[in-house]
Amino acid sequence: MTAADPIRRPPDETPHRRDLIPFRQALRAWFAISWQTFGGPAGQIAVMQRTLVEEKRWIGQQRFNHALSYCMLLPGPEAQQLAIYTGWLLNGTRGGLAAGTLFVLPGVLTLLALSVLYVGWGEMTWVTGLLAGLAPAVTAIVAQAVWRVGRRSLTHPGHIALACAAFAALAVFGVPFPVVIAAAAAAGWLLARYVPRSAEAAGHAAASDGAPPVIADEELHHAPAGWRRAGRILVVGLVLWGLPLAAVAVLTGTGSVFTTQGLFFSGTALITFGGAYAVLAFVAQQAVQTYGWLGPGEMVRGLALAETTPGPLIMVVQFVAFLGAYNNPGSLSPWAAAFLGALLTTWVTFVPCFLFIFLGAPHIERLRGNRTLSAALAGVTAAVVGVIANLALYFATHTLFTDVEPLTTGPLDLHLPDLTTVRSTSLGIAVVAAVLIFRLRWSVLRTLGVCAALGLVAALADLPGT
Repeated sequence: MTAADPIRRPPDETPHRRDLIPFRQALRAWFAISWQTFGGPAGQIAVMQRTLVEEKRWIGQQRFNHALSYCMLLPGPEAQQLAIYTGWLLNGTRGGLAAGTLFVLPGVLTLLALSVLYVGWGEMTWVTGLLAGLAPAVTAIVAQAVWRVGRRSLTHPGHIALACAAFAALAVFGVPFPVVIAAAAAAGWLLARYVPRSAEAAGHAAASDGAPPVIADEELHHAPAGWRRAGRILVVGLVLWGLPLAAVAVLTGTGSVFTTQGLFFSGTALITFGGAYAVLAFVAQQAVQTYGWLGPGEMVRGLALAETTPGPLIMVVQFVAFLGAYNNPGSLSPWAAAFLGALLTTWVTFVPCFLFIFLGAPHIERLRGNRTLSAALAGVTAAVVGVIANLALYFATHTLFTDVEPLTTGPLDLHLPDLTTVRSTSLGIAVVAAVLIFRLRWSVLRTLGVCAALGLVAALADLPGT
């Protein structure tokens, strides 16, 4: 189906009353997206924008940016929340459930398999080689995300300035993420008030690019947003969130590793403002030093595994729980304990995302016509480009260099790579990936496959800098 083709439903298919896209067609699209979500939130947002906004034209750019800005204000993985929000817009509650679940399922399964391989067989050459090839490819994917999102979102010089300021605040001065987002919202409101053309430029660019989307930028969603609905969602969400944790506490005891992990990661799910990078330092400190679930080297390897699997980067908590439960199985066998700990941690980490979206999205939709809120969210959207650029820099420095040293002096808070520790093979694979993506316009999956093969060959040949 081309971008301009109408949506055709089979004669015997009666769409759900809230379906704007046939549900089966939406499921196929989300399944395809889910296996391309490499590169952390930057790569994930880029994949969704390319598929939903540019190729399928299911949602307009302005509407996409509005949803993304709201998700950036929430704790938890913003890319998964964006998938839930968009799925809800297209197919109602079941669409949000399907999109959010499919978004994380490949990462859950892949990281479980890699965790089993890691614990059972240790560091194998072929696994090391695949990771060595995928990580540089992800660097190029994230760079493409910065370009794509920035090109379509930064339609006024004021927004470009906001993006640059957000990048500098995070990368150079170490300003906390919530402060950056709050300042961007205030700056967006001031910019729209004193430079009205900035808001007009954003709306015009979103509306005039390509065929009309299925969900028009100016169309309001008519979902109910009453207190009764909110109360029902809150009760159901809290029960689903807490019931497995309560069951584990009853069956294994309040002092078991499973109960401890469930409570700890339930708490981290509520404080992960700014994405996974903002909370991983805290998770690593607690998991290694306080609870002793794994060693510092294992934490680093777990992060490398999570960075090169599809799905949110916060999925690394599944690896942490897997090793922690395996090392402290209690009355269970180590393997059974590992799977129980990993799956419980995954559940308490991602269920809140559905709760936040289903509670807040109807209200955010009704406020889309509010100029003050729209202006503030436009500022957040501009800052998001700077946030993604900062993530791209973080990923590139830690992938292409062995040593990255902190530099803290006065207001500066930098992390500078040691140029003498460049990984030559990784750099070469990153260049190949950049050519394939930017020059030849290859797909993400095709590029990842080629780079994984190059990394495997380099590892088997024992090339330096792998």
